[in-house]
Amino acid sequence: MEVTWDIIELISKEVDVPYTITKNVVNLLDNDNTVPFIARYRKEKTGNMEPEKIRQVKEVLSEFRTVKQRIVSVKEMIKKQGKLNKVLNESLSEAVSLAEVEMLYAPYKPGSKRSLAERAREAGLEAPAEKILNNNIEIDLTSLIQPSSADYSTISDVKKGLQHIIADIIAKNTAAKENLNSICKKSYVTLESTKIKKAAPSTSKKEPKATKGKKNETSKKFIDENKFQHYFQFTCNIKTIKPHQILAINRGETNKILSVKIVIPENVKRLYTIFCSQKWIRPNATNPVRVLIEECISDAYDRLVAPQMSRQIRSDLTKNAEKASIDVFCSNLKNRLLVSTVKHKVVLALDPGFFHGCKLAVISKTGNVLYTDILYLNSSKPNSKVSEEEKLSGIISKYSCEIIAIGNGTACRETETKVAKLIKSKHFGGTKVCYCIVDECGASIYSVSPVAKEELPDMDHSLRGAVSIARRLQDPLAELVKIEPKHIGVGMYQHDLSDKKLKDALDCIVGECVSFVGVDLNTCSEHLLRRVSGLNATQAKNIIAWRNKEGKFNNREQLKLIKGLGAKTFDQCAGFIRIISGHQDTNEDSEEEPSSFPKAGSKRKANPREGTSKSKKVKLAVDSSVNPLDRTWIHPESYHIAKKFIKKTGTVCDDIGFPTFITKVKQFMKTTDIKKLAEELNAGEPTVKLIVDGLLQSINYDLRDGYEKPLFRTEITTLNDLKLGQTLTGRVSNVTHFGAFVDIGVGIDGLLHISKMRPEILVQKNRTQLELGDRIEVKIDSLELKSSRIGLSLS
Repeated sequence: MEVTWDIIELISKEVDVPYTITKNVVNLLDNDNTVPFIARYRKEKTGNMEPEKIRQVKEVLSEFRTVKQRIVSVKEMIKKQGKLNKVLNESLSEAVSLAEVEMLYAPYKPGSKRSLAERAREAGLEAPAEKILNNNIEIDLTSLIQPSSADYSTISDVKKGLQHIIADIIAKNTAAKENLNSICKKSYVTLESTKIKKAAPSTSKKEPKATKGKKNETSKKFIDENKFQHYFQFTCNIKTIKPHQILAINRGETNKILSVKIVIPENVKRLYTIFCSQKWIRPNATNPVRVLIEECISDAYDRLVAPQMSRQIRSDLTKNAEKASIDVFCSNLKNRLLVSTVKHKVVLALDPGFFHGCKLAVISKTGNVLYTDILYLNSSKPNSKVSEEEKLSGIISKYSCEIIAIGNGTACRETETKVAKLIKSKHFGGTKVCYCIVDECGASIYSVSPVAKEELPDMDHSLRGAVSIARRLQDPLAELVKIEPKHIGVGMYQHDLSDKKLKDALDCIVGECVSFVGVDLNTCSEHLLRRVSGLNATQAKNIIAWRNKEGKFNNREQLKLIKGLGAKTFDQCAGFIRIISGHQDTNEDSEEEPSSFPKAGSKRKANPREGTSKSKKVKLAVDSSVNPLDRTWIHPESYHIAKKFIKKTGTVCDDIGFPTFITKVKQFMKTTDIKKLAEELNAGEPTVKLIVDGLLQSINYDLRDGYEKPLFRTEITTLNDLKLGQTLTGRVSNVTHFGAFVDIGVGIDGLLHISKMRPEILVQKNRTQLELGDRIEVKIDSLELKSSRIGLSLS
């Protein structure tokens, strides 16, 4: 018997999902299906489950399987020692957390001190102890005395040995533990923290001797104790304590600033004692037996159960707080990645600086580098005949720049002030220019990365940062996939989290964002392809190599020609990859189909620059004709259903994505019941809805168009311009559990505390909390100019 629990049942309870649905999701995950694929194309089996929930099932499944594996290995190690008794075996089989498993294994680890109960068992006291507890039989203690033993040579020693075994059995009993958990959930259990009193400094003039191998105290990183002042005398119910409070207290404890403890009320012990007495003490038990068992119950609670419960509570609080912190990071990252693109605009990017100047890059509408330079906008440039402002004006005029993207790093505020004044004074002539502050997190890391060296080999690394700033404004997702996710998002106490857990969660988010947005197979970069559901770095590289050699893809089926890309991988990635040949020349508002779009079944001729195929025999195995359905997010496995539906609407596949086609589909759906339609097409309702939604999208559809857009400005507001009660438009720059930070354009983010968020505002946005990137109206509630603190409320 490895474990006594059903892993599906535990996951179902943990994530609050029906058992059958949980089982379906686990089976899909076990068959190597990715989260994006399951979320979009297996809705019938998941009950329309959101990707966040599927990801949660995946994480909890991994946790419980890790526990199961650990139980098996621990049992094997204890068994080799010859110490795997019945009670321990059952306790391990019922354990559902790593903390519980490690607690049970602790006395049996090599080099560890044996438990008191283990020593008593080795002395042969287990059988009489079980008779006392299970049968309430009175034992003659003198018969158990071992004169040759130093530990059990007296009646008192024997009695203690029996008590240790009985207490151990009671403490490990499943029913008793479940009862205790139930009691604690209903009780007022608190977490308390207090400031640790530092020892008074020594008055001795004698210099302390340097300790070999230890760092000098003065070389250690300074920790500001005042950051933890809210927790110097802190008490909170464990049911209401916030995740950020747990993480702050844990950090204070780690830095030896705070002393922390769990306080369990006395009533818990009383109720636990009543339950244990009713379970183990029979009505006809003699008084000595009754007294002995009662003492054992009290000892079990004080010495074993209460400390274990305290450790478990701390462990659970930390685990939940870390999960909440990762969730915040993931949510912020997702909203940062899905910021709307700025299409068809020439961008001039400024990476601000003082004495070393502002690095400048001009990027074309398609992301190509047109010009780079360094401007000294915030310092004087020696021997300069032309002012830096005139030079900037000349560059903007020459390249018809429409947007100035300013990185939010050092000298951002000074650069913004300069640019805003130039715009206000119409320094750029008739050119209409606005500016936007761009988050440059990770730009410096990108600038010295192998990716940047490969993309911009002849460019100085300092200028590459400016190129990245411009491109992340034009297409944030395409640029940010080149950077490690943890360098992009804004989180909460992320430095205290497990690197692996954080990386896994963030990688999942990036993969979901890239997959759901979709990539054009003929224009996307290798870095984007790596993040598509089902693909890895090698497969992405092989796809790009095939495209460079053979020319552009005509259809999704040609992916099967790629080395190392099998049927399973094709199933996972096909729906997230689109073939939109000629879409750059398409006018969305045009009623006519552009000539650049090939007809269905036609074979597009390769551009001479694309190369020519040298593998004609291989190509014969896969149809190379154009399939208009490849423009959509409809999966190839559902093409036969999509074709039946298109026939019903009276349209043709060649028109997919164009206004006339979309209008006809809309008109058809006005008089059609989706449930009845699904029955007619012999398909699941979610699949049919997915097909309809896919066919209602224009060729240039972009999921990100529905998300918040960058905030463009033409003038600047300073901190001194602010007044109490003033209403401003701001953008949410970070979200935590205690509130949100909002960029209101003064160089310092204001804090919108959770208590200042009006529920009706959130209802209008169809959600329960604000998200990174949200544009909101806020009112200045408090203003501390000296400390540069701004308090906000939702207007």
